[in-house]
Amino acid sequence: MTFNGEQPPCAITGLFSECWRCSPQASAPAQATDRGKGVNFPVSCSAGAQQAFNDALAALHSFWYAQAAKEFRAIAEREPDCAMAHWGVAMSLWTQLWAPPRQDALDAGLASLRRAGAATNKSRRESDFVAAAMAFFGDNDKLDHRTRLTAYASAIDKVGKSYPDDKEASLFYALSLLATADPLDATYARQRQAGEVLERIFKELPDHPAAAHYIIHAYDCGPLAERALEAAERYAKAASVVPHAIHMPSHTYVLLGRWRDNIESNLVGEKAERERGIPEDRLHDIDYLVYGYLQIGDDAKAKEFRDLGLAIEQELVAAKRDVGLRARPWTVAAVEARYALERSSWSEAAALQPRPNRWGFIEAVPHFARAVGAARSGNPAAAKADIDRLTELQADLVKAKLTYWARVVDIQLKIASAWTAHAEGRGADALSLMQAAADLEKSIDTHDTLSPGPVGATAHESLGELLLKTGKPREALASFEESLKLAKHRARSYLGAAKSASLAGDADRHKAHVARLAEVCGIAAATTPVQDRNDVELRTLPCAWLTR
Repeated sequence: MTFNGEQPPCAITGLFSECWRCSPQASAPAQATDRGKGVNFPVSCSAGAQQAFNDALAALHSFWYAQAAKEFRAIAEREPDCAMAHWGVAMSLWTQLWAPPRQDALDAGLASLRRAGAATNKSRRESDFVAAAMAFFGDNDKLDHRTRLTAYASAIDKVGKSYPDDKEASLFYALSLLATADPLDATYARQRQAGEVLERIFKELPDHPAAAHYIIHAYDCGPLAERALEAAERYAKAASVVPHAIHMPSHTYVLLGRWRDNIESNLVGEKAERERGIPEDRLHDIDYLVYGYLQIGDDAKAKEFRDLGLAIEQELVAAKRDVGLRARPWTVAAVEARYALERSSWSEAAALQPRPNRWGFIEAVPHFARAVGAARSGNPAAAKADIDRLTELQADLVKAKLTYWARVVDIQLKIASAWTAHAEGRGADALSLMQAAADLEKSIDTHDTLSPGPVGATAHESLGELLLKTGKPREALASFEESLKLAKHRARSYLGAAKSASLAGDADRHKAHVARLAEVCGIAAATTPVQDRNDVELRTLPCAWLTR
């Protein structure tokens, strides 16, 4: 799913406008290798600038923002009157599907668009693209992010309608639909609308970086993920030099529970980010690796990449680097919490250090892990301060109208409060709170552009474990199976379901869930040890429970 805090030689006088109306996609120059194919955005600049512009635009379509900005700036330096080079610089400063730009990026983007407006080498079509971008960057001192984002979406829609044969306009319009999608809309209306536009272009230009890339984002949610698979697998091959492109198929893989594909994608992606990307995006890949390795039971690899992520963070702190991307603080908080909670290492989770952050939903992660760890290790009193902080952070997110993340933190708050109530002997309160968390979980996707999936456990897994503790295996089984619908092939859900079925006397479902867990863990044939069947607690990664 997507989310915004909440990416013919026109110098021949008189020829450009006629050429564009006749065939906007004709005579595309050869494109830089390994960035995809089919990017063709005619500009009123020199013949040499045309190819460089298409190459830079291919980088922009793959969210290779730093590289795109560098290349657009190089064109602008060589040809200051090339309006669209300045437009490209501005668009490279705006990560549409990620966090809102910082003020310095908004100011720089606005300055670039003013240069584009002053440049004389531009067609009416190009002026329309510049004006659309101004709808977002202009008046940023008066209008809030959402208002400007909506204005841009409306403006770029008009550009697309004015030039119906312009595939690039259609692609930017589709991206604007994703950027303005309501993350809590269970019908995925805008994502589906964008998908229709993108699929038409993908059918004609399957190696176009924007068509394939944006399809993955359009269907980056559980119910639609299967639709993205063809584009995901095509994109990584077509844009094989672009670090983000190498990573992107894993957005689809995690939703489908294809853990080894996710790991393979991010091993290559992490290496590419290290060699030619940025550390923030490298950390994003590391979060996906830690999550994947935990699912297949590879504790050592999960720890290795957790430690790598923490080491990169220390280097960035020492270098005093801060580019404002959320992926950095999110990954640092998430990998620590995932590694402790997925392994049911409650004392380790309770001992995690708080990580204050300007993003409340990121600061919430260690407080959630600490509270659950304290409560489940028998020290509910120690959980109270973290629960109080979660309460404050959730309220702040509501006030800031970050509705999706307010709901995510509300689920965390309810889970932590439920385990605390259970540790205090308030069984009815515990079940009520946990059921409320599970009910709320059905209203959102726990995977978004930032996170590969739930931190530690789904709410339904937590409910299932609590139900097992209170002697209700049949209800627990239903909860674990519901979790598997929401977050496919999670090892913790399969193990919980297997235990619940065994305790409920359902031998067939026990056998089926053990078999699926064995498949996730890469074990040819397995059972759960007889002596452990009535031990309803997880004390290690689920794969460790299996015997060959």
